Amino acid sequence: MERHVYRFAGRTVEISSLYPLVHTMCGEYRTEDSPSLFLSVSQSDIDDERRRSAAGETGGGQGRPGHDAYLETLAVYRKLAEALLEDGVLLFHGSAVAVDGACYLFAAKSGTGKSTHARLWRELLGERAVMVNDDKPLLEISGAGVTVWGTPWDGKHHLSRNISVPLRAICVLERGPDNTIEPISPKEAWPVLWRQSYRPVDPEKLRRTLALTDTLSKTVRLYRLRCTPDLEAARVAYEAMSEGEYP
Repeated sequence: MERHVYRFAGRTVEISSLYPLVHTMCGEYRTEDSPSLFLSVSQSDIDDERRRSAAGETGGGQGRPGHDAYLETLAVYRKLAEALLEDGVLLFHGSAVAVDGACYLFAAKSGTGKSTHARLWRELLGERAVMVNDDKPLLEISGAGVTVWGTPWDGKHHLSRNISVPLRAICVLERGPDNTIEPISPKEAWPVLWRQSYRPVDPEKLRRTLALTDTLSKTVRLYRLRCTPDLEAARVAYEAMSEGEYP
């Protein structure tokens, strides 16, 4: 097995793998520090990911779907996500963009246009807008606030940075005939937040995920954006969520 140490969400993690792809993926996160967490992947873990993939439970990532090396990268992230739950870190499916030191997270059903909307923010704001992660960021959650961490599990366009940024707001995206945005309550946002959170099979870990998602919903500002895929949607969203005006 090949093994190296990485830093994810501020934690040092040793990954032992059967294939080198996961280490190529995570190269930017390598560290020489001693690990505090140890992850190892077996062939049975890879076979389980193949079953999940065939059932449509997984998607995105690097490599060729169905290939063992690619499936191993999914198995590693699953193990990492479950291990970090006890530290208050949640794997969330969404696109995270940082602007002027604050992060904005877009959540929606697959195919709604999270990545497209994040791209529009980058077009609107130029170098001020930085992709933290375009698919599966890690959220470190406490009652005091939420920090978004970049990861190399960053979607088909591989857009991410090895950075951490405080989360300012979450926006639930919906397609609409025009561009309108409104604040919503935790109750209104809850179905989408829960659906986009990684949910382990283990009952105790699932309860921990439930608690973290509940804290997330009550800690940051929440919005619903009904939008078209154009630059005006990005301007409307940015002005409302940042409580500022696009210069």
